[in-house]
Amino acid sequence: MNLKYNKILLKISGEALMGSQEFGIDPVPVEKIALEIKKAHEMGVQIAVVVGGGNIFRGMKNSKKLGMDQASGDYVGMLATVMNAIALQSELRKIGVSCRVQSAITMNKIAEPYIRFKAIRHLEKNRVVIFAAGTGNPFFTTDTAAALRAAEIGAEAMLMAKNGVDGIYDDDPKTNPNAKKYDKITYDDIIVKGLKVMDTTSCSLCKQNNIPIVVFDFDLKDGITKILKGEEIGTFVGE
Repeated sequence: MNLKYNKILLKISGEALMGSQEFGIDPVPVEKIALEIKKAHEMGVQIAVVVGGGNIFRGMKNSKKLGMDQASGDYVGMLATVMNAIALQSELRKIGVSCRVQSAITMNKIAEPYIRFKAIRHLEKNRVVIFAAGTGNPFFTTDTAAALRAAEIGAEAMLMAKNGVDGIYDDDPKTNPNAKKYDKITYDDIIVKGLKVMDTTSCSLCKQNNIPIVVFDFDLKDGITKILKGEEIGTFVGE
């Protein structure tokens, strides 16, 4: 099959796993996400995944209420991504997709330590690899971890699956019905215009390594496979 991308990094927001709940992991969206990954995997595409942790630990607002400093809050967030990664791995294995979790924080009982060449080897052996615990350092988001891992494994594109938003807008479409959607935009535009779709560090990493970004709504049926086939959905970020 002639595909636009043969190796991708899929970034999934933690909120996408939350479903209709206020927090935690809802099995319904986890199953849906796993099935979408399986469809793409069966096309012969090498797939790595980074999952956020916002559904379990909702950022610094909660950590401040608990009296945590930012570094401690970030470490709690990293642990949340590990829980999400294990849940997604379990669902993928249930539907017959070979999968490995690699953690940037050593947790030998539940995940492999992150080793770049081992991750690449897993992908070559047709296994999905889920990268957990962000970069392993506080003060960096999972968006930055996704861009970093995409560069390290040589991904041809980073796909950012958003929860209920079908691309990049000049304002929040949930609060402003007149917000304008961008079909294509440059890395620099995101930084200069202060668009909140991702942090500037992750955007800069993708620019430096010439990794295009596609932002799309994960609720779109077959969204990943449509992108892989070259259909123009969501927002394309590049030069």
